[in-house]
Amino acid sequence: MTEPKRRLLSLDFFRGLTVAAMILVNNPGNWGHIYEPLEHSQWNGCTPTDLIFPFFLWIVGVSIAFAMSASKADPSTHGKTIVKAIKRGLILYFLGFFLAIFGKLMAVIIDGKSLIEAFQTVRLLGVLQRIGVVFIIGSIIFLKFSTKSLFRIFTIILAVYWALMTFIPVPGVGYPNLEKETNLAAWIDRGILTESHIWAAAKTWDPEGVLSTLPAIGTCLFGVLVGVWMRRKDVDNPTKVAWLFTTGIGAVILGLLWDLQFPINKALWTSSYVLYAGGLASLGLALCYWLIDVQGYKKIATPFVVYGVNAITVFFLAGLMPRVLNLVKITNADGSKTAFLEKFYNTFYTPYFTPVNASLAWAISYVLGFYVLLYIMYRKNVIIKV
Repeated sequence: MTEPKRRLLSLDFFRGLTVAAMILVNNPGNWGHIYEPLEHSQWNGCTPTDLIFPFFLWIVGVSIAFAMSASKADPSTHGKTIVKAIKRGLILYFLGFFLAIFGKLMAVIIDGKSLIEAFQTVRLLGVLQRIGVVFIIGSIIFLKFSTKSLFRIFTIILAVYWALMTFIPVPGVGYPNLEKETNLAAWIDRGILTESHIWAAAKTWDPEGVLSTLPAIGTCLFGVLVGVWMRRKDVDNPTKVAWLFTTGIGAVILGLLWDLQFPINKALWTSSYVLYAGGLASLGLALCYWLIDVQGYKKIATPFVVYGVNAITVFFLAGLMPRVLNLVKITNADGSKTAFLEKFYNTFYTPYFTPVNASLAWAISYVLGFYVLLYIMYRKNVIIKV
């Protein structure tokens, strides 16, 4: 008899908080006016914004442990579960790909631009694409390996990535380095993806590139290991909380120590970054678990659980909506045309706030606006599973 799935309310809360934060930082009113903590670090280092994506991948790992433990216990179901994981991962990939190519497809339809050119210049990787790839690989590793082997794989991933990035000479450069355009990961991205298919803002490297997906899988496995521990029935809640805090503090310290030689860097997703962000995620879940699942403060969870149960749906819609609305043009008095969102922002936000606060107010409005939609879905028990 297979064991039924168990669910943590604190995990839904933590996931919802993370996704809401992701939407907040991805949708400022003006990219030129942003509070520093709401921006990514320029290169080395870590801002609060740099923690959001690894937190989500870490949560994906915890969720895998909870959702697939029953299947793991019954090897006869592994094939079916892996097929489901692959289907889900591919859906995530193509949702991300759709967001990447949407504007180009609209240019084909509206402006008559070349469809071939649209596909020749679209970015192949991105946030949703990375989530999809990591989910597939993380699921397969969880199902097929023991907990001890999972920890070994996690350790090997971090060590191998560190060795590749710091000891392998970069072709055309001649020496290993961690600079933006000359590191090994950037070279591989240009070679495999080509400059036509990587992040347009950088043009020569991709923050969700090929090689850096390896340590991103490590982030997911960190979460898987935490999820396995949290499911244990032979350990009481105080011990689980203490273990989570200890693990979190230990990982943060190790990450900071490794940072001295292999800098914490989101764009490269360095091994020190995996430990640092994963450690902070462990501390975050420990606090949420203690307050919500142990102490019973469940009411405080509701606002972000609303986000957490439809996390991918809201992330996709939050990315799609501005792309759609910006297709609408408003004609000004002088005959020029302005995109709808820009016109709306300049009319209702910029006259009443300082530039940076107008930008923040817009982002908060965006989060609250989606909350209304998600709350209606939550009350009607509408959960869109991707």
